[in-house]
Amino acid sequence: MIEFKLPELGENIEQGDLVRLMVAPGATVNTGQSVMELETDKAVVEVPSSVSGTVQEIRVKEGDKIKVGQVIFTVDGAEAKAPAATAAAAAPAPAATPSEQKSVPTPARKETASEQKAQPTAPSEPATSGGGEFKLPELGENISQGDLVRLMVSAGTKVSEGQPVMELETDKAVVEVPSSVTGMVKDVKVKEGEKIKVGQVIFTLEGAAAAVAPARPRNAPVEHVSGQHGARLAFQAAIRAEGKTEEQALPPDQPQQVPAQFSMPAQLGKVAGTEHRQAIPAAPHVRRLARELGVDIYEVKGSGPGGRISEENVKAYAKSLLSAATSAAATPRAGHFAQPQLPDFGKWGDIERVSMRGVRRKTAEHLAEAWNTIPHVTQHDRADITELEQLRARFAPKAEEAGGKMTVTAIALKVCAAALKVFPQFNASIDIEKEEIVYKQYISIGVAADTDRGLLVPVIRDVDKKNIVELAVELSQLSKKAREKKLASGDMEGGTFTITNLGGIGGVGFTPIVNYPEVAILGLSRSRIEPEWINGKFEPRLILPLSLSYDHRLIDGADAARFLRWIAEAFEQPFLLSVQG
Repeated sequence: MIEFKLPELGENIEQGDLVRLMVAPGATVNTGQSVMELETDKAVVEVPSSVSGTVQEIRVKEGDKIKVGQVIFTVDGAEAKAPAATAAAAAPAPAATPSEQKSVPTPARKETASEQKAQPTAPSEPATSGGGEFKLPELGENISQGDLVRLMVSAGTKVSEGQPVMELETDKAVVEVPSSVTGMVKDVKVKEGEKIKVGQVIFTLEGAAAAVAPARPRNAPVEHVSGQHGARLAFQAAIRAEGKTEEQALPPDQPQQVPAQFSMPAQLGKVAGTEHRQAIPAAPHVRRLARELGVDIYEVKGSGPGGRISEENVKAYAKSLLSAATSAAATPRAGHFAQPQLPDFGKWGDIERVSMRGVRRKTAEHLAEAWNTIPHVTQHDRADITELEQLRARFAPKAEEAGGKMTVTAIALKVCAAALKVFPQFNASIDIEKEEIVYKQYISIGVAADTDRGLLVPVIRDVDKKNIVELAVELSQLSKKAREKKLASGDMEGGTFTITNLGGIGGVGFTPIVNYPEVAILGLSRSRIEPEWINGKFEPRLILPLSLSYDHRLIDGADAARFLRWIAEAFEQPFLLSVQG
């Protein structure tokens, strides 16, 4: 019996809502098979299984909020029973998360591998294809390499085209890489934790003449390593490579530098100079623990004879500092107010409570943070788009032939991209901590999309380098992905400016909230025919209301007025785009 637990889903994603469960008791699952759909703060994702066997018990139900590490179901089968057969695994081994599998190998791991070789193995199926190699394919623009988080195949494994064979962590996300070949794995050329480049050979396949592939080794028990222990293992591996001991590598009372992701709060890393300090009563292993935790051992009070410091004293001191840091982080910042207590609405009538799920919950958190962080100002203007509407109708068939729609939003993308070049302060962000303004040399614009799951903002990249027809096609594709719940987290990242169009619903103006860490957002309302005084008489003109919200820390009102007027004139006189844009 083995448990399948929810693996890590990405940076800062700790939980999600179970939208659909794809397995039931008695079903057979294989490693890499999608077993559930989970709605996170960013998108709906399919979660693959990391175990193989027959499902015995389902521990969750659709609609539940599930946290990383929570047991989803248990399985019973050949894959599940293998770890229990080893002497080292007295209990069922939980499914490993990507971060856990990146731990540094230890001698115990090698012993487990040797035990695997001694175990009886079952014959494998014959190979189904000729020899060959599987190389890491292209992963995307500007992605040339990644770190191997998890390998889903081993020697003797039968793979099929399209089957996920590895998890790779790139600069943007952890992705599953599918196989482009079919056959029996002969030799794996990489190991977990390695940095792999595009085009590098991952594994080879058996030749066509081979009738029976080598026996497949059983899965080894997964070693679960905490953040602190992972840092220690990394340090030990480094000094072993240099042929040193820990005491030789780190002189007494010199703090060890641990990776930032494993580090304690700043208070724990505070270590004063030791050149004039008296010796303190503490064993070498206690000093080493203090160094690993980033604790100044001279500030720890010992409870042993003569003030001798024990491991418990060090841990208690570190825990006290962590508690203080957590309390400080939970305290509302200046200008931020705690949420007031709600009254008992049930006193006045019937109520219904519904869980604030995935996207809606994340939208609420993000917009509250943006509103509390940014001093918002909204500037309003109007654009006469009578001539523009005629041009839009004229070129709409060309956009439809390419697979898109020539909408006002598509045209607004090109107009805003041109405006951002003229007014670069609107294509920037503020780094308050470093007291710097970050001017972006690229223009990627997000477009707010209204979906049944809430507000999503897919991003169109390099808008300034594309024509309006290309933008119309890409906007249509992203809108379709948003409606069909197929947007990936990467589709909603990296924006420098945002457009939100409520014209399809109605209204004469509104105050959009800036999409932090951007500094401005343009709102479009419904255009309507209005009388305009032109050449001594009123004429019916099509008027588009514009609303620009901006961060007053960086943008002054006069700059915002000029920026919005430039956009309005570009809508009114499309010829300006070819002249100035």
